[in-house]
Amino acid sequence: MKGSPATVNAVVTSDLAVPRRALAIGAHPDDIEFGSGATLAKWSAAGCEVHLLVLTDGSKGTWDPSHDRADLVATREREQRDAAARLGAAEVHFARQIDGELDSGLAVRAEVCRTIRSTRPEVVLGHDPWKRYRIHPDHRHAGLLALEGIVAARDPLFFTDQLLAAHRPDVALLFEPDEIDHVEVVAERHVVARIDALLAHVSQWESTMHIAGAGPDDFVAAQRAECVAAGALLGAPFGESFKRIAEL
Repeated sequence: MKGSPATVNAVVTSDLAVPRRALAIGAHPDDIEFGSGATLAKWSAAGCEVHLLVLTDGSKGTWDPSHDRADLVATREREQRDAAARLGAAEVHFARQIDGELDSGLAVRAEVCRTIRSTRPEVVLGHDPWKRYRIHPDHRHAGLLALEGIVAARDPLFFTDQLLAAHRPDVALLFEPDEIDHVEVVAERHVVARIDALLAHVSQWESTMHIAGAGPDDFVAAQRAECVAAGALLGAPFGESFKRIAEL
């Protein structure tokens, strides 16, 4: 996982019942795949209706200062839809906030609330906003927005202008967790789907993924190793680790 190492609670739960619907919320295109791609692939293959909400437009995702912003935004949305299809997701929702300028204010919280109320997920997945030493502000704000959006969506007096029924998810799973207390055990085919989805983000091969001209072998090996380490917490071949919040 990106960032500082996580600690592991003495009690680790595993394998939620496959939800009918799940909503994963990420700061940028590709964040959801890094954090929960194999889990979403597992659930979608088992019949779950998977939705993704990407909060920013990904417009800072290049090392080329001369790159056209509008072209990059369009590319990243196209890549995200391709990645979602490789996971078996039903739909991608784009909030289109400016990359690097995300905040957890009321306007964006209302958008998250609207998406939760309209998709009605049993499980919401998102960044852990309390991960120590996290330096990217978008990831912190995205994690807060996922949780604050749950609070708003469940209580009928928030954002009444939306004219949508309140909805309370059953559980939240926070990826890139500071403290691991839940593991979703996945099969190798789900790890392959996660990697395949990540590789759909070709615009990020040079920057985020550090894929050199020789090809993606090192990146693929690192992704497999991460899933092996998570699975090992429960004696399984592969997994993805989370912080589980069950009282919503």
